[in-house]
Amino acid sequence: MRHEGKGPASSLSDAAIPDPAPERYRAARRDHWNRVHAAWGHRRTAAAGYHQRLRQVFAQVVPSHGRVLEIGCGQGDLLAALRPRLGVGVDFSREALSSAGAAHRNLLFVEADGHSLPFRPGAFDAIILSDLVNDLWDVQRVLEEVRRLATGRTRVILNCYSRVWEAPLRVLKALGLSPPLLTQNWLTAGDVASLLRLAGLDLIRHWEEVLLPIRLPVVEPLANRVLVRMWPFYFAAVSNFFVARSEASPESALPTVSVVVPARNEAGRVQEIIERVPDMGLWTEVIFVEGHSRDNTLETIRDAIAATAGRRLSVYQQSGEGKGDAVRLGFERSSGDILMILDADLTVAPEELPRFYEAVRTGKGEFANGVRLVYPMEQEAMQAANLIANRAFGWIFSWIMGQPVRDTLCGTKVLWRRDYDEIAANRHVFGDFDPFGDFDLLFGAARLQRRIIDIPVRYRERTYGTTNIRRWRHGVLLARMALVGARRLKFV
Repeated sequence: MRHEGKGPASSLSDAAIPDPAPERYRAARRDHWNRVHAAWGHRRTAAAGYHQRLRQVFAQVVPSHGRVLEIGCGQGDLLAALRPRLGVGVDFSREALSSAGAAHRNLLFVEADGHSLPFRPGAFDAIILSDLVNDLWDVQRVLEEVRRLATGRTRVILNCYSRVWEAPLRVLKALGLSPPLLTQNWLTAGDVASLLRLAGLDLIRHWEEVLLPIRLPVVEPLANRVLVRMWPFYFAAVSNFFVARSEASPESALPTVSVVVPARNEAGRVQEIIERVPDMGLWTEVIFVEGHSRDNTLETIRDAIAATAGRRLSVYQQSGEGKGDAVRLGFERSSGDILMILDADLTVAPEELPRFYEAVRTGKGEFANGVRLVYPMEQEAMQAANLIANRAFGWIFSWIMGQPVRDTLCGTKVLWRRDYDEIAANRHVFGDFDPFGDFDLLFGAARLQRRIIDIPVRYRERTYGTTNIRRWRHGVLLARMALVGARRLKFV
């Protein structure tokens, strides 16, 4: 049977008919939030303490003075509290945006829906979504929009209500102590992690915040800065926080590489280092930093450089003491895009360095940290007490930083120069007493929310000279650094 003028009978059923449900849902939300903002405005509620704590937490993880986009910005108070160089807030409630524009004239506010954002990729250093995913029609679609706007350097920070607070929050709304909510998406931390992955975002870390959402002197800081970090209290937290980035992608241009070699009493290793450090990237330079040796290390390095053609080699003598001081001097004098540390004792082979280079260049990690605790060690490589201490401190520092770092004291570490420059600019946050240089870099990378990746290496016996590690004195310093890190990264 023919259908005159209609084409094939199947064409009507094949035609794309838009699903009206999403637009009905969003329209109902728009109307709801317009009414809420018109009625409540900046009125003080029982949730004032909760929102104050959110502002404190976001201030710790959002890059300072950066370009920040907030999706679902409401009246703009959180965005304003972050003091961005460029702050853009998006919301679909005109009432909210009207209040936001009047209160925060230094910020830009745009009426738009998070499911379709009118911005170009790469315009923001951080994209934040605070208590938004609970209210969205399609969380994955919004996260895909975020992924479209983000580069590998963009941090995506979001928080959402924990499912255990579903009933208490309903009680607060029913008592009129907080603005009313429509039906919510009650997502577990696992749900959010899966949605981030589906949207092409790499989850860097997740943690819980806000145990007590109201202001109570003494009790509230104890609950929200200390107890919420502890088992079993974190199960009762109000909010789950997540930091993510775009999934790994290689740099478009071939980077250059600087290998910094702190060398104290290592004359017998100099020529071997020069011969064994591989060429990586566009070019590779090797920078020796000599540390007041008792042997002829400095003279040996100078003679080896003079006798070697075709390699970028240099040497500096540190004025201070300790490996950390040597690393900082070497990084300051380096020219490469990627910075590497290689211990002069060669207990980690130079031939391992290309693995670190590839991990950073391809974006699999932004800070590559060597791990000596995976493969069996050579017999005299590490004493049993040192091994136990390394495992214990690895667990402690992983808990502090919120990312797994199994071996904090492996000397081989690799990062981008641009990240090191930010770490150096913020060194005052942790102080300058790290004699190893490892924790200055690890804490700095964790504070910048950089993806830290562990790379297993074979740990060899030292075959020349003696170790510069002093077990008990340095153990006390490690404990002190753990306390400083906990104070600045964990209990904030």
